[in-house]
Amino acid sequence: MINRRSSLLPYEQQNRRNVNMDGMVQFFRMIHSRHALDELAFVCIGTDRSTGDALGPLTGSGLEAHGIPYVIGTLEQPCDAHNLHVRIPSIPEHMTVIAIDACLGQQRSVGLYSIGEEPLFPALSVGGQFPGVGTYSIAAIVNENGPKPYWTLQTTSLRQVMQMSDDIVQAAVRGLGLRC
Repeated sequence: MINRRSSLLPYEQQNRRNVNMDGMVQFFRMIHSRHALDELAFVCIGTDRSTGDALGPLTGSGLEAHGIPYVIGTLEQPCDAHNLHVRIPSIPEHMTVIAIDACLGQQRSVGLYSIGEEPLFPALSVGGQFPGVGTYSIAAIVNENGPKPYWTLQTTSLRQVMQMSDDIVQAAVRGLGLRC
């Protein structure tokens, strides 16, 4: 059963852990041991209108370029706050959702990936009130949280975001056993 919606919990109260690239590869291997590739739907959340929030669409486009069959949220067609409520219900019920988004976190965690076998809550670090998305989730910690989260996302290093997006794509390719 796909967990498309659930009650809103802050990330601190969820069963998540921060990992590096190797940890993400292992996360994707675990998912691959439970699900065939054609059962997976990647929901890459974000917009290309904010540097920090572009991680989702960049990742979605990268996943598509590597032949992942079911991706929602690319540079061409982002999945963001304006259309999330329409895009999520369009996913077939038999699909297992892996949600991917950028987030802000503690300074020592910047560059890591918060992974979990639970939903991701879009826009949580900027005060968003969206329902949870996904059975599995990856939140890339692109910058430090602070008093002005929208400004922080707008001024996040594009190099950092692009590198983290590429890491997620490469981890998925390796963990799911795809050819590069």
